[in-house]
Amino acid sequence: MQSPTLDSQHPPEPKLIDACVHCGFCLSTCPSYRVLGTEMDSPRGRVYLMDALNEGEIDLTPAVVSHFDSCLGCLACTTTCPSGVQYDKLIASMRPQIERNHRRPLVERLYRQFIFGLFPYPNRLRLLLIPLFIYQKLGLQKLVRQTGIVEKVSPHLAGMESNLPELSLSTFQDTLPELIPAQGKQRYRVGMILGCVQRLFFDRVNQATVRVLTTNGCEIVVPPIQGCCAALPHHQGQEEQAKTLARQMIDTFANTNVDAIIINAAGCGHTLKEYGELLQDDPEYAQKAIDFAAKVKDVQEFLADIKLTTQLSPISTAPLKLVYQDACHLLHGQKISVQPRQLLKQIPNVTLTEPLDAALCCGSAGVYNMLQPETANELGSQKVRNLVNTGATIIASANPGCTLQIAKHLELQGHQTKILHPIELLDLSIRGIQVS
Repeated sequence: MQSPTLDSQHPPEPKLIDACVHCGFCLSTCPSYRVLGTEMDSPRGRVYLMDALNEGEIDLTPAVVSHFDSCLGCLACTTTCPSGVQYDKLIASMRPQIERNHRRPLVERLYRQFIFGLFPYPNRLRLLLIPLFIYQKLGLQKLVRQTGIVEKVSPHLAGMESNLPELSLSTFQDTLPELIPAQGKQRYRVGMILGCVQRLFFDRVNQATVRVLTTNGCEIVVPPIQGCCAALPHHQGQEEQAKTLARQMIDTFANTNVDAIIINAAGCGHTLKEYGELLQDDPEYAQKAIDFAAKVKDVQEFLADIKLTTQLSPISTAPLKLVYQDACHLLHGQKISVQPRQLLKQIPNVTLTEPLDAALCCGSAGVYNMLQPETANELGSQKVRNLVNTGATIIASANPGCTLQIAKHLELQGHQTKILHPIELLDLSIRGIQVS
């Protein structure tokens, strides 16, 4: 029987819902439950709600929607669940249902339209960053943050502003050529996705990625016109926008004849690998999406597979203690955990340490820290305490959202701990440069 609330476009599947035996193993690993402490803000509670919605026992009210909105989509529960409940598929099917069948309040709709009309489009975002660049350089950012005025006006805008990193001139231009030759003997031809947040705020990570890949025998193709991978809208149920962006990305890499498509941002990589499911109903792109997704590799996954061929040098004269921060969509979504650690351990004089609650989300979760700032701030604060308590000199983070979130809370807690992408550390080691 069709639910009176949900439509027929891939509602949560009853067989996936029925796999949940309500054991509660997911509760301790769920970040929203850890912060909010309410049953319906846990995976188990949300599965109950999906079942009731499917059966027409409840309506998609604002209260019900709030429990789905509180989910970070970190997928820790899928790793923990002893029954193999595919919560990732359940929440991915639920969120588009909400966006199609629930009318949010006007202010919330406008705020979401602003986010999804801006952040997945790097060129649009660059225009906004021009006045923000001036805002920083004139010292206004420091003054505004000291007054706390943005928090008083809007916690959501404060959540957005507080994650703004230091902008540089590299933010406003793409500098990588379309074809970058391998150094020495060519082993592979790979495509490279620049990312949205990555290319604007962390161009240095893309530059490091290029150097590491080329010195390990990779010719790199960088299509000049490439947009968003669709991760941000996809994770929040903006299904049609996500599909459009996914088709554009597939077309961008058509006929490039690459062995692999490399991504250095964990959240992006997870969505790129899900293109087959995202476009499963598209007769023109369904098979193209499957073929594209099969080529997608996280840069650390790829390097671990092909093995490093360059010599690594120490990046510190003294023993260096690192802590690796597991990005949720790398650990739980792509099941990539060992490879980054294997690579980092190859750097001479490096000791890798593990934090308490390593698998707990930092609170970034795409745009979650802009939509649910209070919960995100609590998780970010916990994450930074756990990372700093390891005594590590450097935090290695493989996702730009996590890096922004952690950097924010490092500053709030008064810590000077450096945070770098693992690929940056490998780049420094290959070039024999000391961490400054």
